[in-house]
Amino acid sequence: MPSVSVKFYSILYKFILKRQLQTLTENPTKIPNHFGVVSRTDESVAPANPSFSEDGVATKDIHIDPLTSLSLRIFLPDSVLAGSRGLRQGDGVYGGYSPALDDNLRKLPVVLQFHGGGFVTGSSISLANDLFCRRIAKACDAIVVAVGYRLAPESKYPAAFEDGVEALNWLAKQSNLAECRVSGRVDLRRSQIVDGFGSSMIEPWIAAHADLSRCVLLGVSSGSNIANYVTQKAVEAGNLLDPIRVLAQVLMYPFVIGSTPTKSEIKLANSYLYDRTMAILAWKLFLPNDQFNLDHPAANPLMTKIPLRQMPPTLTIVAEHDFMRDRAIAYSQELRKVNVDAPVYDYKDAIHEFATFEMFLKTPKAQACVEDIAIWVKKYISLRGLEFSY
Repeated sequence: MPSVSVKFYSILYKFILKRQLQTLTENPTKIPNHFGVVSRTDESVAPANPSFSEDGVATKDIHIDPLTSLSLRIFLPDSVLAGSRGLRQGDGVYGGYSPALDDNLRKLPVVLQFHGGGFVTGSSISLANDLFCRRIAKACDAIVVAVGYRLAPESKYPAAFEDGVEALNWLAKQSNLAECRVSGRVDLRRSQIVDGFGSSMIEPWIAAHADLSRCVLLGVSSGSNIANYVTQKAVEAGNLLDPIRVLAQVLMYPFVIGSTPTKSEIKLANSYLYDRTMAILAWKLFLPNDQFNLDHPAANPLMTKIPLRQMPPTLTIVAEHDFMRDRAIAYSQELRKVNVDAPVYDYKDAIHEFATFEMFLKTPKAQACVEDIAIWVKKYISLRGLEFSY
């Protein structure tokens, strides 16, 4: 069973979250924002640091859509410096790492990450998400791109899902800009700051170090729903996303539900952090009134229309004391029925967000989960030029 401290914290968190959800329900347009919001004002955030910090990961934030608040935080591990002359500290422009134009630059796979929060809270730049993404970047030896998607109720479905697709398309566009750099039409050093609208500007860390033929999508809680949707769109797009190849996806305790309760949804209806009642409230905030349905494809992955045999390998993380576990397992079983590599890692005595919630990040179980993810992911991203056929 979870420890006494976890139980106590869960009670406190559920009380605060319930009030927050009720406030958003009662005042959904209290502060109109046509651009959408990507974080809540009461949430602690971690500032970006474009030079390599003590943990060896540099970060930067960019805004990629002039019409919305969609933003990205890029996590770059210092392993990209192996055998290169990239600058560790200031380059005279903005005090951060800048790839050398004429260097033999090391390429890394890319993990596109979506944070959790029931579509209504959470942030790509929160303290918890920042630390988690740093761990993934180091453990997987990959560039992590965390998506700051629009939150509900300011931006209802399908805004967050569309933001995920746009982030993947932005990565594809970066590959074209990188080709211009190779041909000498772009000066990488003079294009190194993308602090305005980065939709049509070269992002040097991605251009210099990203191997977009080795992409993995990783979602946390509600972010898993977004990741799975974006993966489906990548499958549908096929070669239109060249050179991007989504080789695998990781779904961490997906935020799933359905009109017919599973055994875990009945037994663990009042489970830790998120219970079934609050989850339904979050879905009411996220889905438009005329679309609210617990069997909506966004909520129930078993209702998806795409042929599952086309999906890439999918790792699902579940927790013993999470009421959503059975439906996530059922989706993984459906993938395995059509011969998709879709293992389930079931963590005992664990609760929802046990590896990504701020309070639990320093626990051995959280750290072991990241290591488990890295071992599995590396099976698909360790070989350069590996092809995945949609």
